[in-house]
Amino acid sequence: CHQEAHQVCLTAFPFLYPLLFSHYSNTMADEKKKEEEKKEEIPKKEGEKKTEKKAPEPPLEAAARRLDRLLGGSNNKDAYSNPSKVVKRWLGTASGAAGKATLEDISAAAEIMLKPEQKGRELCMNLAHVEQVQDMETEEEKKKEKVPNKLSDAAAMEVESWLISLAVRVLWKEKKFTEAFELAGQGIVILLENIEKPQSNNSLFPFLARLYRYRSLVAESLPPNPTMRQDMVHAHGAACLRRDSDSQATLLNLLLRDLLADSQVEQAQKLLENSNFPESASNNQLCRYLYYSGRIQALRLEYTSAFSNLSQCLRKAPSHTALGFRLSAQRLLVVVQLLMGEIPDRHIFMQEEMKAQLKPYMAITQAVRRGDLAVFEQVVSENAARLDEDGTHTLISRLAHVVVKAGLRKLHISYSRISLEDVANRLGLPSAQSAEFVVMKAVRDGVLDATIHHAEGYVQSHDLVDVYATVEPSEAFHRRIAYCLTTHNDAVRGMRYPPDAYKKQLEASRGEKRNDDKTDEEVAQELEEEMDEDEY
Repeated sequence: CHQEAHQVCLTAFPFLYPLLFSHYSNTMADEKKKEEEKKEEIPKKEGEKKTEKKAPEPPLEAAARRLDRLLGGSNNKDAYSNPSKVVKRWLGTASGAAGKATLEDISAAAEIMLKPEQKGRELCMNLAHVEQVQDMETEEEKKKEKVPNKLSDAAAMEVESWLISLAVRVLWKEKKFTEAFELAGQGIVILLENIEKPQSNNSLFPFLARLYRYRSLVAESLPPNPTMRQDMVHAHGAACLRRDSDSQATLLNLLLRDLLADSQVEQAQKLLENSNFPESASNNQLCRYLYYSGRIQALRLEYTSAFSNLSQCLRKAPSHTALGFRLSAQRLLVVVQLLMGEIPDRHIFMQEEMKAQLKPYMAITQAVRRGDLAVFEQVVSENAARLDEDGTHTLISRLAHVVVKAGLRKLHISYSRISLEDVANRLGLPSAQSAEFVVMKAVRDGVLDATIHHAEGYVQSHDLVDVYATVEPSEAFHRRIAYCLTTHNDAVRGMRYPPDAYKKQLEASRGEKRNDDKTDEEVAQELEEEMDEDEY
């Protein structure tokens, strides 16, 4: 339409053509200039935005600021009422930053966030040897990069303890055991001083337990320290008095580990009997406690209790992490099952993560199932070094009589009458006399139902008895019911409903009123009256 009107105007008024052409060219030039200016302004704005963006905060500082906010720093109104629980959850979320930390990072974080009067600041800053900065950087740029921004009092002691524990962990990984042990001892002293302060709370307990554990792990790589166990015993007693469940559970596990390392099984059993494991301890410490108690009971021939504790330990252990711990528990559980006369399921040895490590134990299980003592001794001798490293060689040496019992059961099922010489040859025993003694013990223990004819030199088997007419089915049902009851009790404890909560709801639905609306003055007056009555 505009083009037709334009042509009509030109035909009717030809003298307007130059004016229209100049106007059109001017408008086109103005639009091009505006577009070019817009294109120039866009990169300028992007550059300004890029310059406005701040450099990313280091991971350790970011994690510490998050803990400061959680514990009520910077006048945070959303602070939680249970600091210890908050710290435990925060330690799980900060594990990524802690795993990649170096001594230089810890030193820089301590210099920026900790206050000068804190003792942990100097300890962390003296660890790292900071490299010299290039000559191109000026002093003003250094000051801009490291602007001190201290934490509030709500999380200052917690971050100090966390940085010390990280430094101990880094030194331990770098195999600087002496420095790590000294730093852990100094950190424990600082933490105990902070705990005694009036403004402290239970948020320092998880860090104290972590430092005790790191110090014990570092001490295993150093010459034996005779005072180490005494210090842990005193620390355990102090933790019980101040109701520190984290340190109490950690120190109890460390004492059990130390006693087992020195082969003091009876002392470890006395410690188990005379101590109580705290119910509010973490799941990791509970798994360690079940593992150590199962190991002690297995060494003391209490195989049923050991099997129960180790099964519960594997059920509660993390499924995707802690592979080394699960391997140790699984090895010990396999050996305990063999000592109980049971054969573990084949799928246990076929797990992808444990297949290579459990290969020697699968060969031992196959030898026990076959009942061939010679093959069993050959497998044990070939894997003796591996078994000593795993700490199961002592228990596996007890399996010889289990192998013999398994072989006797097979012979008892296959033959109604067999000579003692054939028994000795089949089981790999040195003579017929030793075979007679083995058969006598099996008959006495109830493994076989047979009669030994000494003069003729053979064994006569009796008729097989129906298994369902014996006590074995009831014992199997008893074991399964006990397992189900323990699982049910653990589930009930884990739910932790508030006590008598249903009573309040029931009374409210019925319209009943309770005596909870009394003022403090009325309650105090009633208490005084009761005390006066008691005096008279």
